[in-house]
Amino acid sequence: MTPTRRLFLTTFGLGVVPAWLTGCGFQLRQTKDFAFNTLFANFSSTSPLGVELRRNLLGTGRIELVTDPKQMLKADAILDILSENRQQVAVGVSATGQVRELQLRLRVRFRLRTPQGVELIEPVELFQQRDLSFTETAALSKEIEQGILYRDMQTDIVQQIMRRLSMVKPRGAPSQAPASEPLPAAAAKP
Repeated sequence: MTPTRRLFLTTFGLGVVPAWLTGCGFQLRQTKDFAFNTLFANFSSTSPLGVELRRNLLGTGRIELVTDPKQMLKADAILDILSENRQQVAVGVSATGQVRELQLRLRVRFRLRTPQGVELIEPVELFQQRDLSFTETAALSKEIEQGILYRDMQTDIVQQIMRRLSMVKPRGAPSQAPASEPLPAAAAKP
């Protein structure tokens, strides 16, 4: 293929593909707007979940994260991680009693509230589980795989928390009326 033809095809492809993708409704994931500007982080900043959650919150560029308890009353909202439980359950054993399959579970409870105690998100439990085959001869590699699976579950839960935080409506925002409600007589057109 000649260099000019390759350049033409590349230029043409770069121009057509974005137009085609926008025509089908494709849009890159963007940071959401939040109903609060400052957030008090009432969770451990040393736990793996806390580190990833903190990184995601700061990565939005739209939230100021407060960690000093003296500043808690000045924050717009408080994110409480109520519990974080990691479990490893044997779900399959061999005839000799050796574990053959494990189920890894990660359970996180959180809530979002105002400093005055008004709950913006009631306590919610998020749950993830993954299955892991196990063999004694490859114990070290299975331990590494277990760490990867826990990190994957943790990332999924952090993304769920971020989506739920972005869905919170600002306090005092007017709620939309249901579509089935009839319009008042003065607003109805003849």
